[in-house]
Amino acid sequence: MADPGAATSNLAFAILGLLARRASTGYEVAQRMRQPIGYFWTARHSQIYPELNRLDAAGLVEHEVIDGAGPRPTKRYRTTAAGQDALAAWVVGDLEPQPVRDLEVLRLWSVWTVDPAAADDLVGRLEAAHRGALDRYLEELAEISDEPGARDPSNPLFASRITLEGGIRSQRTALEWCAWMRAEFASAERQG
Repeated sequence: MADPGAATSNLAFAILGLLARRASTGYEVAQRMRQPIGYFWTARHSQIYPELNRLDAAGLVEHEVIDGAGPRPTKRYRTTAAGQDALAAWVVGDLEPQPVRDLEVLRLWSVWTVDPAAADDLVGRLEAAHRGALDRYLEELAEISDEPGARDPSNPLFASRITLEGGIRSQRTALEWCAWMRAEFASAERQG
């Protein structure tokens, strides 16, 4: 019997969300965890297989053994009805306070310790990273926007479209912030 309460970690729900979209092997889950999930959630490869085993033991996913290249049997996982129910309950459940761990902001918080040219260089590198992410998100959004289902809230493409849009808005805001910081550095240099 499935234990919907067994999926208690956010990683478990990330995996359930991936498997609800498409049955996958553990390796495929790890790949898909990098992209697109990696845009907003991270997990180490070593965390994924134990979590798949816990979900399987709890009856929230099931697997079939398929031919694979490795020495061990390859399992393809998919969500069960109980897994789908647990995922749906989690999606609309109570929100938890999110711990903030932003390495970019942490570095900038101590930017006063470096000379202005190094600070400007740091912001330039951040700007390039945000521009690269924005370009990737825009490209992915263009690929799915006209697909059937991209405007249907019950279709996974709808969720992909709205999360990509959130990422695009976030990256644009980060680019505006970078431009503002560079202007602040330039202004301080002129006044100094």
